[in-house]
This record gives sequence, structure tokens and C-alpha cells, in this order.
Amino acid sequence: MPLASSPLSYYSLLQVPQSASPQELRQAFRGLSKRYHPDTTVLPAGEAALAFQQLQQAYGVLSDPALRQRYDDQLRPPSVPSSPVAPPPTIITRPASVRRDLSGGEWLALLLLGFALVLSLVLGVGVAWMRGAQLVQLPSWWPEGAPTNVTGLAS
Repeated sequence: MPLASSPLSYYSLLQVPQSASPQELRQAFRGLSKRYHPDTTVLPAGEAALAFQQLQQAYGVLSDPALRQRYDDQLRPPSVPSSPVAPPPTIITRPASVRRDLSGGEWLALLLLGFALVLSLVLGVGVAWMRGAQLVQLPSWWPEGAPTNVTGLAS
């Protein structure tokens, strides 16, 4: 796969060094795919689809050892006498964990679940109280004359 089709190398697309292990590649791809997947991003659909497609192509080449070797060979410049001064190392920053805010629908669902929980507790205690049921009851295996830590529990 020629590098000319993409202005960035596959390594820079995945934000990993060229010496990245398969686990590092997979982790980088999973993190970035969550960020750029058309269903989970705030980017415009066309831009997100293009970015996600590029990520899939980069991961597809770099995850296959044979294709990765061929790609790495294409990245190496032709043999030229090397200069005594080595280029400065590049520092690759990894993005922070991809977390998104809850959507309005998710907040509504949480609110409804909380409301249902509170309502069921209030109804259960209210019905028990109206029937005159004892709200706190010692278990049947508790000895009759045993002391309790909470006052008023002994029957």
C-alpha cells in the first residue's frame, strides 16, 4: 500500500511508534476507533467515516506481520551514507482516555430508574406500615433472651 495515498504514515494515524507491539497497535486502534466511529463521534458523518476508514486500513496493514514488513520496507529511504548526527527522537503523545458525556436519553433513563427505585421503596414501606406489619423483626434463629445492639428490637 503506497504511502502517497495518505499524507500520514499508518503509525502516525494510530499514534504509535514504529516499534509498537501488536498489543499496543490493538489498544491504539480500539481507542481511536471509539473516538472516530461514525456512530459515536461528534464529527460530521463524512469526516468521521473517512477517518474511521483510514484507521481500519492502517490497522489492517500493521496487524498483519507480512504486510507490516512490506510497509516498513516502503518507509525506509534508499541506502544513503548516513550522517554522523542522529535526528532527535520524536515524542509521541497518546490521547487521554476517551470518555464522553452522557446523552439526554441516558440521563432520562437514569432519572427514571432512580425515581422507580424510590417509589417502590416508599410504596413497600407505606403498605407494610398501613397493614401494621413490624418494620424491624429479628430473625427466627436469633435466641430469645440474647441481647441486641439496637434498643427496642427484642420482642
